[in-house]
Amino acid sequence: MVRRKGPVWEHFNSVNSGNDPHPHVHCKYCSKDFQRAVPERMQAHLDKKCPRAPNNAKSKFSQQNTSSIIDDFRDHISEEEQKSLEILLSKALYSAEVSSSFVDNPLVIQFFQRLRPSFKLPNREVINIIQTNDNDQLKSSDIHHLAYCCRYGIGTEKNEIKAFELYKKAADKGHVDSIYNLGECYYNGIGIEKNKSKAFELYKDAAEKGYIKSIHQLGNCYQHGVGTKKDEVKAFELYKKAAEMDHLNSIHDLAYCYQHEIGIKKDEFKAFKIYEEAAKKGYVKSIHQLGYCYQYGIGTEKNEVKAFELYKEAAEKCDIDSIYMLGNCYQYGIGTEKSNIKAFGLYKTAAEKGDIGSKFKLGECYYNGIGIEKNKIKAIELYKELVENGYIEWKKN
Repeated sequence: MVRRKGPVWEHFNSVNSGNDPHPHVHCKYCSKDFQRAVPERMQAHLDKKCPRAPNNAKSKFSQQNTSSIIDDFRDHISEEEQKSLEILLSKALYSAEVSSSFVDNPLVIQFFQRLRPSFKLPNREVINIIQTNDNDQLKSSDIHHLAYCCRYGIGTEKNEIKAFELYKKAADKGHVDSIYNLGECYYNGIGIEKNKSKAFELYKDAAEKGYIKSIHQLGNCYQHGVGTKKDEVKAFELYKKAAEMDHLNSIHDLAYCYQHEIGIKKDEFKAFKIYEEAAKKGYVKSIHQLGYCYQYGIGTEKNEVKAFELYKEAAEKCDIDSIYMLGNCYQYGIGTEKSNIKAFGLYKTAAEKGDIGSKFKLGECYYNGIGIEKNKIKAIELYKELVENGYIEWKKN
């Protein structure tokens, strides 16, 4: 029986022919020859000594061992090298006009893990930060996206100052979303000191460019005299303009203007119809306000059952005012059966969310034992908190 020769023989030439199991052989890649061929020695030569032997001539053990040594070597990276590679990658992506989302691709992540396990592939937000810091030609929409991530801590550490700076950078490039958001930063003191006048100017700039949220917010500034002189007529006109663009908050505020005669003649029937329109579109504030209209007969016939149902619908969507009003309905039997226990539970829920009226009602419940055992100490604690924050005056009996 002739023994089958292994793959190592393919890389050697036999000097003499015949059936000799150990012939004289010569390496195909170098001058080395073996007077007596022994497969183990031939393979060892290819693995360790032959300078020209290709990878496919080497044993799997040798390849794995070499790979292991390389991987072990590569598995050490300094912080400086990590940062340097991140910057290099960022510049490469930018110069090739490749989106930063490239690094979030699972196959790309897998590729880098195989190529250099110790290198921590940065996510898109980190790439964008590096590109923003290093390159003024980054798209304004990318800068805006990065600002949003910094503002809310999405994929990176929350940093409102950085968010403000990025919104400003994108706004300076004329990015309308960023102009509005920069106004929000000045209005609410996000990453910068509050400056209502500056906020007003930015809202006005974005509104003139047709940005719906800014049209509405500009109306709010005129209505309450924020950063500008109070002008209810202008406020009404701006709410109307944005409402015609189907901005739900503006539709609601337009109804409020008709209900309370803000910049327009009072028309409760029209107010009710507009609240109804926004409520049908799912706007929670309008669902609540529609309930209020039904409870007190504003612009429609009084219907306490309908009012209760609407408060319940809005409360289930976490509207605090509706949670409070639902508590009232249960306490006084408005549109439903009385239930002091349910009333107490709703007041407590709204109070825990910071509702002032509910804190007062909760104190009342503890003081008088409404839906809960009497607890005058707890009641006084709640009243004291309201007094200290200037919500009610303390009267000594």
